[in-house]
Amino acid sequence: MGYLRVYWTNYRIRFLLALFFLSGEALADLLQPALMSRIVDQGVALRNMNVIERLGFLMLAITAMGAICASFRNLLSGIISQRFAQDLRQDLYIKIQSLSQQQVDQIGNASLITRLTNDVTRIQTFVNGLMRIMVKAPLVGIGSLMMAIHLNARLSLVLLGIAPIIAAIIFLNMKITYPYFHKVQTALDSVNRAMQNFLAGVRVIKVFNRSDFEQRHFRKYNKDFSDKAAAATKISSLFGPLVNLTVNAGIIAILWFGAIGVHQGSMEVGSIIAFTNYMTQLLFAIMMVNHAFTMMVRARASSERIGEVMNLPPAKRFTAQSKPTDAPPCQGTLLFDHVTFAYQEGLPVLHDLTFRVNRGETLGIIGPVASGKTTLTRLILRLYDPVKGTIRFNGQDLTTFGEDDLRKKIAIVPQHSLLFSGSVSDNIRWGSEGASDKAVREAAEIADADAFIRKLPGGYHARVGQAGVNLSGGQKQRIAIARALIRNPDLLILDDATSAVDARTDKTIRSRLKNGQNQMTCLLISQKASTLKDADQIIVLNQGRIEAVGDHQRLMACSSFYHSVCEQQLEEKEATEE
Repeated sequence: MGYLRVYWTNYRIRFLLALFFLSGEALADLLQPALMSRIVDQGVALRNMNVIERLGFLMLAITAMGAICASFRNLLSGIISQRFAQDLRQDLYIKIQSLSQQQVDQIGNASLITRLTNDVTRIQTFVNGLMRIMVKAPLVGIGSLMMAIHLNARLSLVLLGIAPIIAAIIFLNMKITYPYFHKVQTALDSVNRAMQNFLAGVRVIKVFNRSDFEQRHFRKYNKDFSDKAAAATKISSLFGPLVNLTVNAGIIAILWFGAIGVHQGSMEVGSIIAFTNYMTQLLFAIMMVNHAFTMMVRARASSERIGEVMNLPPAKRFTAQSKPTDAPPCQGTLLFDHVTFAYQEGLPVLHDLTFRVNRGETLGIIGPVASGKTTLTRLILRLYDPVKGTIRFNGQDLTTFGEDDLRKKIAIVPQHSLLFSGSVSDNIRWGSEGASDKAVREAAEIADADAFIRKLPGGYHARVGQAGVNLSGGQKQRIAIARALIRNPDLLILDDATSAVDARTDKTIRSRLKNGQNQMTCLLISQKASTLKDADQIIVLNQGRIEAVGDHQRLMACSSFYHSVCEQQLEEKEATEE
């Protein structure tokens, strides 16, 4: 949990100030029973009104001081815990953004969301409690014990006798309940994952009428979470009554021995009242300590889960800026040199790929499902690094690029076009934040999106729903293409980016791309041979290996897979026309 040290450095002065006011509040609580004892023994018993008035006003002043300290302590604890949680949540979010795709896959999206929300909230609650009860309780407890000893050393032996018993109960509470609360947080990950999957596929679920199945699926994870939470609560709830029983037994013993002392004349009634008050304060302090340790156990489980993310080694291997290279500049050139890649060690999904595409050329990639086409694009974007081989862009090894420099030179339109809440123009400007309205329209025209955008209510200022829910698949793809084009990249990757548009629109987009290409290198990935046939060269990828390379005519003659795809799609087209 070393990652938390930086927050202590940032907030230690305000934290210590909160503890100062908390100490004043605790001191006020400790003085009141002693004053009450003197009022009873010196004022009430002797009917001395001067003592009652003087000590009464003093007691009122101390109470007011305690209230003022409590107010400032509450104010500081609230502000510090909120700011701490804000900083921790922001830093965790930044850390998650820096993780590699492998690390994100390993932890899981749902688990990351839980850590960013629920786990941070648990630590925030602990920090807030630390400045409210977790420090005050020991102060009041120790102070009550010292004041009790000062009042009657012999009677305070009762307190010293029960203290080790209570300490043992609290230790067992921490030792036993920690694994349970860790399991609760893990079970919550599963609940969030099930909910996330449902929300992502809600349309498909409704279309296939699988709501009952999803309800059973969610019920299983929900029950598992509830069972683990109930088990943790049951275990932790056993220790509170044990502490209560022990302390109440101590109070009974004090009252018993105190009554004997009063009867024998060795003790005064006021001292017994004060002693009982201190015992009650000690009881409250111990209960708060027990509660604090329960909170600490939960916070510890959450902090370790966050620490698992925060302490991950840096995944991004980008340099701060691109390193100079002795190789001559080759703008727009992409070279794969014997590249092999595996998601899991020993199970490569790309095998010894070697190919080159020059500036201004269009490379098409086709292949059956799971042949490695999308994985190839991830390597170009350096979301993953090859296990073997080298990828060069513009004559420079990808590993020597700075992240900003590489991202400016390469743009991608993925298979599933994701739009963000905001206006249409805002979504297009994601590619270039400072782009003018004219540049936005030009990019939309090339993507064949301008016509339908103008028909939307508000045109380019029309609002886009979450994930583009109010737009069709083809409309989202065309906006995504415009978003990529506005970057004016050296390399444009279209990963099945026109799968949701009709053949006429697909042809229009390809024609406008070619006319406006301006020496931009283009990588087209598609299952449609009609989309790729005008490419300068086409790679047939099969099971992660290059099966054939050539233009449309050559592949029709030498690639059985490509030939069969073209024939099948031609038959489908003729059947549709009939």
